[in-house]
Amino acid sequence: MSFNDFSTPYRWERLTGAKKTAAAAPGGMIDLSVGSPVDDVPESVQTALSAAADAPNAYGYPTTVGTPDLQEAISEWFRDVRGTDLAAIRASVIPSVGSKEAVALMASLLQLAPGARVVQPEVSYPTYEIGTQLAGGTIVKTNVTDPSTWEHLDNVGMVWVNSPSNPTGETLSARQLAAIVAAARRIGAVVVSDECYALMHWDGGVNGSFTAAPGILDPEVCGGSAEGILCLYSLSKQSNMAGYRTAFIAGDSEILSKMQVFRKQIGLIIPGPVQAAMAAGLRDTAATALQHRRYDARLHTLVEGLQAAGYDAAMPQGALYVWVKAKSGDCWEDIAALARVGIIASPGEFYGDKGYLRFSSTASDAQIAETAERLRQLA
Repeated sequence: MSFNDFSTPYRWERLTGAKKTAAAAPGGMIDLSVGSPVDDVPESVQTALSAAADAPNAYGYPTTVGTPDLQEAISEWFRDVRGTDLAAIRASVIPSVGSKEAVALMASLLQLAPGARVVQPEVSYPTYEIGTQLAGGTIVKTNVTDPSTWEHLDNVGMVWVNSPSNPTGETLSARQLAAIVAAARRIGAVVVSDECYALMHWDGGVNGSFTAAPGILDPEVCGGSAEGILCLYSLSKQSNMAGYRTAFIAGDSEILSKMQVFRKQIGLIIPGPVQAAMAAGLRDTAATALQHRRYDARLHTLVEGLQAAGYDAAMPQGALYVWVKAKSGDCWEDIAALARVGIIASPGEFYGDKGYLRFSSTASDAQIAETAERLRQLA
């Protein structure tokens, strides 16, 4: 008995040749292919981690559901930042060891029947597909926002939503999310909404705005009940805590109570000191706002550079990426051309469309400015 096999085009070694070319370019390589944060971890988070280094849940085993303080911090964050009272919609929370762990294991932890269909966007984060394959499920790639493309299918166990989207930046409205929830409930499927970029919302490009994107647990979306709904969120981007592996699953209490049993038995537990750091990160809204401003500025600079290079680029609605059509029509041809001026982008093929490229804004201000200058050489 084991995980089922999986296959994926998401193999970073395919960029090895382009990276060698980019490294040899004047000024060296600027890698915008991976969305790994580069900015400092907030001081509040560092202080909390240090203070908890010898706490009881550091030298002893931490709890799977997190400390009472972490649970309270997550509830406060939902109330103050997302406008959702978790208790009022009968939702609970489980911390996860980063959001990728939760994504990859979601279909398995939900105990979907063998062969169950899992609906996901046609262009999306590759781990959705990998997680379905690991669980032995059947992948259905479609326009998730149009329930008529999937609610008639037999044996749909789960529906993936990602808003704001990685890689496209598309952000769904409350009305669109509500329609997905209603359709999933009609057929008995669980909706899992990946909202890791919820606070990286650009309101269609309005400079400096800081409002959360509509969420699956918003009262007007879920109808006042978390039944059949799970939401994923991560502090990797809002607080530069990717290496801390801090995320959580929130939603249907009945589903999460069963999931908690499995997670406890297989040790999917955030270390105790990191739980304290996570609580501090959620409460430090000033640091989150600062990071929001950084990415807003970087995205605008990146978009301007891409436009100068002849790409049909625009400020995304959300997330940290600029998703553009390859000028050659093939992502790999464009990657080769970009590598010659030292720029590495992510091939759209990794996300489901070979005709596009994804540029990440997770680089320093200086690197993004230099990228824009180099892009002008391609005009």
